[in-house]
Amino acid sequence: MFQGFTGWHALILLVIIVLLFGATKLPGLAKSVGQSMKIFKNEVKSEDPAKPLDGPQLNQTSPEVQQTTDATKSDSKP
Repeated sequence: MFQGFTGWHALILLVIIVLLFGATKLPGLAKSVGQSMKIFKNEVKSEDPAKPLDGPQLNQTSPEVQQTTDATKSDSKP
């Protein structure tokens, strides 16, 4: 598909992108693309889609287990 794609084609494509977006907006565009790729990679690596890798780790103990451990602690007190 890209067998005929040379350095001149890349240069022309770069000039068109600069003309469309402007030189001042290109760093912001590159930053947003990089952040999007990072988020996408983290989501792909994540085992559980509801639990992001970079997010805060919450206590996943169910209320039944918490009540059982609270009851066990109160039984062991003199």
